[in-house]
Amino acid sequence: MIIASNFKTNYTRAGTKAFVQAIQAYIAQAKSRQQVRIFAPFTALDRFGEHDNLKVGAQNFYPVQSGSYTGEIGFQQLEEFRIESVLIGHSERRHLLKESQAFIAQKYDFAKAREVEIVYCIGEPAEIRVQGIDAVMSYLWEQFEGIDVHYDRLVIAYEPVWAIGTGLSASLDDIDDVLSRLRAKLSKPLLYGGSVKVDNIESILHVKACEGVLVGTASWNENAFCEMIRIADHVNK
Repeated sequence: MIIASNFKTNYTRAGTKAFVQAIQAYIAQAKSRQQVRIFAPFTALDRFGEHDNLKVGAQNFYPVQSGSYTGEIGFQQLEEFRIESVLIGHSERRHLLKESQAFIAQKYDFAKAREVEIVYCIGEPAEIRVQGIDAVMSYLWEQFEGIDVHYDRLVIAYEPVWAIGTGLSASLDDIDDVLSRLRAKLSKPLLYGGSVKVDNIESILHVKACEGVLVGTASWNENAFCEMIRIADHVNK
């Protein structure tokens, strides 16, 4: 499974280094089988000498190799740190920073051409959720417009917008319903994100179509994140 942490706008380079070292030490000691991802802010990127099953990724990028785009980060800057995994389509970039589906698809194609792992985020806001599952799925399928779902290194993260940073996780039935419908049409790994924490990760990982989690706030403590990895190692499906 994939156990991923999204630092968002948190952590310095020194703090990220200490965090990565703590997670690497735990993975080695526990001989963990999980694929671990840590999405750090740009200023915290470095070469951390990660283990094979741990990668530090980028939360964002501008779809250029380099150029005259003041304030943006292109792939030349990511390649300096051997970044092999990126987040695309996170709801905070869609809703707070107003990234359009067309621009998200442009970023997707750019990352795909560079053969990096793409964790592609989809999710619905509360006003869509209350309309029922058919409305939810219609909304989610629109977020695949322009997206090559056959790309080898695609991972899909379902994150209901109303559950991100609110402390409210979708019910297990809701997660199962959405992921099962996605699985019927998609063959890529499916993650769940949205107020995942130590107390609920085990039950979420037992959802049949769930193959991992993308965690925000609850993963920012290395002991808690190690505990999530430990729990994942003991989930048998």
